[in-house]
Amino acid sequence: MPFLADPPISVKIRKMKERIRWREPIISAKNIDQTRFVLDDGKNESSEFSFLVIGDTGAGKEQRYNPQRQVAEQMLPHLDSCRFVLHTGDVVYLAGSSEYYLDNFIKPYQEFLVGGDRPSQIAYDRMIFNHPILPVPGNHDYYDFNRLGGLLTGMTLPLRRLIKRGLDFDIGWHGSYQGQAYAQAFLDCLNRLPNSELLDRYLDQHYTAQTETGRCLRYQPGEFTRLPNRYYTFRYGGIDFFALDSNTFNAPQPIPQTPAGDTHRRLLQEHRVRLEQDKQLIVQEIARLNFVNPDDAEQLHDLQSKMQQIDEIILDIEKQLGTQTTPAIDVEQLNWLQEGLINSWNTPEVRGRIIYFHHPPYVTEATKWDQAQTLAVRHHLRSVLDNVAAEIGSLKGDFPAGTLKDSLRIGLRDRPLVDLILNGHAHCLEHLQTLDTGHGDSNLNWIVCGGSGFSLRRQREEGSQLLETFADDRTQLVAQSNIFIGRNGQGSKKRRPYSFIRIDVQPGTPPKLVIRPFVVERFQKQWSTSELKSFVL
Repeated sequence: MPFLADPPISVKIRKMKERIRWREPIISAKNIDQTRFVLDDGKNESSEFSFLVIGDTGAGKEQRYNPQRQVAEQMLPHLDSCRFVLHTGDVVYLAGSSEYYLDNFIKPYQEFLVGGDRPSQIAYDRMIFNHPILPVPGNHDYYDFNRLGGLLTGMTLPLRRLIKRGLDFDIGWHGSYQGQAYAQAFLDCLNRLPNSELLDRYLDQHYTAQTETGRCLRYQPGEFTRLPNRYYTFRYGGIDFFALDSNTFNAPQPIPQTPAGDTHRRLLQEHRVRLEQDKQLIVQEIARLNFVNPDDAEQLHDLQSKMQQIDEIILDIEKQLGTQTTPAIDVEQLNWLQEGLINSWNTPEVRGRIIYFHHPPYVTEATKWDQAQTLAVRHHLRSVLDNVAAEIGSLKGDFPAGTLKDSLRIGLRDRPLVDLILNGHAHCLEHLQTLDTGHGDSNLNWIVCGGSGFSLRRQREEGSQLLETFADDRTQLVAQSNIFIGRNGQGSKKRRPYSFIRIDVQPGTPPKLVIRPFVVERFQKQWSTSELKSFVL
């Protein structure tokens, strides 16, 4: 059994709503949209701008070096020319604990924060950004420990620190408290205001931006940098950005009570037993290592990564085996996305759309494609995009050529519904393109940016093409990976290329997006940096 525990979707939704006082009467009376903010930096009307993307960063030092900090240092020359940073989730490992925000977020990104020259004096729940970092929650940002795991990790913490992190997995006495640490770090937790009078004054002070959906929060770099919700939208330079919480629509469907379902259930159980056996072998191998020896320390890092990867697979298997009825999903968020995309297409000044969330529906990293949560996220996103396509594509009638509806209907022949989708979760950098999937996610560009600090993963042995088996047992090529940057090589030839990307948004409709990948690689105990060849979407 993995020592990490993932709260039920219903609990995640309820807890996050309580923290932001979702749609309480005083908030609704002021016509406040709690899913939107305006980035008030004095530059948000410019049609030409740049931003950075990172993901799966939240690790501390790994055997006396810190990949996340190496990546952050290579981002610093871009701060003056890039307006903000999108973070695709997993801000703090291993269980999103407030204990580790200082070492695993504040110190690595100290130049992004007000008072960053004194990072130890910055409280994780009082961060103000000079350079906006706009995250979505990852699965680790919600994780807690099961009772046995919490007891064991807490009791061994002094020992792990004594041997200089030789056995440290970045875990202490507690986890995220069902996403509480993430919420207090990044969201505008209105539940901290004790009475209605204070809430009323606070809303009038900070929710002053006016948009077509009502009043909303004003995000001011250097002064007030809170996000309104776990999922949200903002418009910058004519681009609508939609940030999602995929942790609340990634639950697997129940295994059917059929002979085929029984076989699938048995295979999953057998796979789980093999994985638990593999974990025991890893523990035995770790016990033989000398943590002071640099070569052993490198090997320990790899074994820890393998252990975490196995735990992730076991957790996915247990979710499948434990699902007896159709799981609750975040219908409210999915409807919000659908409505937001349709409204975006019907807004003349919007020239493009970018979505970002944690779990990638398409990915060739070694373990993710076959996971049940990948299928669930892909299914729900497809449903939304199918509905958007049907709504936009049905704009017919007697209207003059050149009107908004006519231009939308004609333009959709040459444009995808979304210009780019960004994800994390898979610890790599990857660019994929979907083919004709038969759904609204056809012919889209997807970038997985999840290799910005935590342990890297390899590409699947099957390679760069993704085949999907549909309900009618038809197998079809649905996506092609064009770029994959992850762990590669063996032994002394092993390479660890950590990464981030810069996206330059050019003027025009549709906008051209220039993707610039950057790599910070550790090879044979040395660091090197490089900018890879850019490409245009």
